[in-house]
Amino acid sequence: MSQITRNEVEALIEDQVIREIFDGVKKQSKALSLFRKLPNMSSTKTKIRVSDSLPVSYFLNTEGDNSGRKKLTKMAWKNKFITAGEVAVIIPIKEDLLDDADVDIWAEIKPHIIEAFGKTIDEAIFLGNGKPTDWRKGLIPSVVETGKVTSETNNLYDDISDTMSQVELSGYNPTALLGGVDLKGKFRKLTDTTGQPLQASDVTELPRHFMDNGVWDKSLSTMIVGDFSQAVYSIRQDMTYKVLTEAVIQDPETGEILYNLAQDDMVALRVVMRLGWEIPNPVNALDETETRFPFASLNPADGSL
Repeated sequence: MSQITRNEVEALIEDQVIREIFDGVKKQSKALSLFRKLPNMSSTKTKIRVSDSLPVSYFLNTEGDNSGRKKLTKMAWKNKFITAGEVAVIIPIKEDLLDDADVDIWAEIKPHIIEAFGKTIDEAIFLGNGKPTDWRKGLIPSVVETGKVTSETNNLYDDISDTMSQVELSGYNPTALLGGVDLKGKFRKLTDTTGQPLQASDVTELPRHFMDNGVWDKSLSTMIVGDFSQAVYSIRQDMTYKVLTEAVIQDPETGEILYNLAQDDMVALRVVMRLGWEIPNPVNALDETETRFPFASLNPADGSL
């Protein structure tokens, strides 16, 4: 068999294909589809200025104060940082597959790349699993740390309302809820005391999103409710790729050799993107304490959080 060269493989890769993968990852990942995107990062670490105190306004010449002097006010800022972490996926490809002109190679592997990236990103952001060491805690652990947790009962309507209240008392308006696919059946059973579908309300009209990529851990949280615009992410670079032709691919956990590309008549495509995320959580008129948070979690009935 003739050997496939690096140039021949790269000739199959078009910028449009990489852009399609990138756009697909943004749709596949619940974090990237629900969070607010900031401008691309110009360095590995980007500073966000977050309001840490509120300005004070007042009337002049009030009763008991005839000086007419304008009083001082202050507006303080503190810094938070978004640090870019690198996420990569390696796709081994048999050379005879590349030789087969009848096979659309990108139609074969694009869905797998998109799925792998989406799952890895969501697992790091929502659960904190496999996250870069300099990223903040995962969203669910952060909610638990701030105490914005309600306990599940046998009344889903009240549970959602109570969880929304946790967010509202922090000075934020809930924009959506997110949970696992098991919630779909529970929502279909939402009825009033007469067995009729519930009338429109803040609870029933709150947009619902369900994580179907296998990341959601219902033992940690039944659902997250929050103002998802308050979670932000930024891209350090768009996707880049590198073709590997003679590398050895190992299991990152066990070190076991999975593929020896030269011996196995294979090449591998390594696709990389770098991104970071943060929850600025600025002070607001309703809550200037450090316990405010724009998200709350509904704790599973048999959970220990």
